[in-house]
Amino acid sequence: MAHFRAVTFRSPISTSIGITRHYFPKPIAKTAPAKFNTSKHAVWNHGLGLKSEIKDPAWKHGLELKFDGGRVPTNTLKCICKAQIDSGETELSEAELRNQRVLQVALWVMEGVYICWLFLLPYAPGDPVWAIKPYTIKILLDLSLNFFFILPLAKAAGFHLMEAPVLHPTVEALFNFVIAWTMMFAPLLFTDCKRNRFGGSLEALWVVQMFLTNTLLIPYMAIRLGASRNKSLSKSQKVKSGIELVMTSGARIVGTLGGLVGFISIFWALFGRDDAGFGSLADRWDFFLDYINSDRPGYAFIWDICLYSIFQPWLIGNNLQNVEEDKIQAVRYLRFVPYVGLVAYLWGLAKSED
Repeated sequence: MAHFRAVTFRSPISTSIGITRHYFPKPIAKTAPAKFNTSKHAVWNHGLGLKSEIKDPAWKHGLELKFDGGRVPTNTLKCICKAQIDSGETELSEAELRNQRVLQVALWVMEGVYICWLFLLPYAPGDPVWAIKPYTIKILLDLSLNFFFILPLAKAAGFHLMEAPVLHPTVEALFNFVIAWTMMFAPLLFTDCKRNRFGGSLEALWVVQMFLTNTLLIPYMAIRLGASRNKSLSKSQKVKSGIELVMTSGARIVGTLGGLVGFISIFWALFGRDDAGFGSLADRWDFFLDYINSDRPGYAFIWDICLYSIFQPWLIGNNLQNVEEDKIQAVRYLRFVPYVGLVAYLWGLAKSED
């Protein structure tokens, strides 16, 4: 076993270590130091780990390396130690930077298409926002009153809080499914490793997202690909808002509620209001197809489901370091399952150390 000491640390914030491959005659075998949180702070792609040697100051660490066959390096080890605000900051190659810029431009184009096609142009199903009919507004208000099926379920249980609007169950299911999915994005955004790149308020972004879904989420996805902001500001120095504290500390509750609403939405679309004459499963499916092909909000919800299905695995994949170590593998694969992957992420989210 060869021991080396890192000599360049700029702060006690989470650290990434890089080494040049040509300094070693053979590949480095992976070792897992017992006293270091490998799920958050160690980089294992080169087999390099950190082991805490003294408790104070927190940034003094030793480097522990193990070589195949017991051989030691023939040249001087060159370590590049970088203090960073979060684990999302990594050195990118020129090709990676170019691809990232292309992706960023594509997202801004997507934002323009989203706004023009769904809000302004008259070519998509239904009416644009400038020609919206009173009937469409009434449907949206009625859907809001049936938020998370509270009134219909309370009435079914014998509690008459207020008169619940009676809408087609597939319409109610689609609305609540998308809104519950949007709600679950809050803890994901507040724990995003690249959230410091967004100069505005994440709380305001999420509140608007609850009403306008991807209208602001697409720009956020583009902005987080840009240059990092406030590199000298650590996460512990930032004051968390009440919404952020509630959503991150109660992530499992949010995930449970979102998962429950998602399950009820599917059940409601298939069997809800069975005494109100909405027909068989085939009748409901026919109505649903007609609805999303004639109503602009319903049509937009389908767009939102498609975009959430893309952004969910993307964001979770960038933030697997936030997940408890024994749940990382499950979340890694489940993130590709729409809706379910976000529930899994919220259930696996490790408690904040701040």
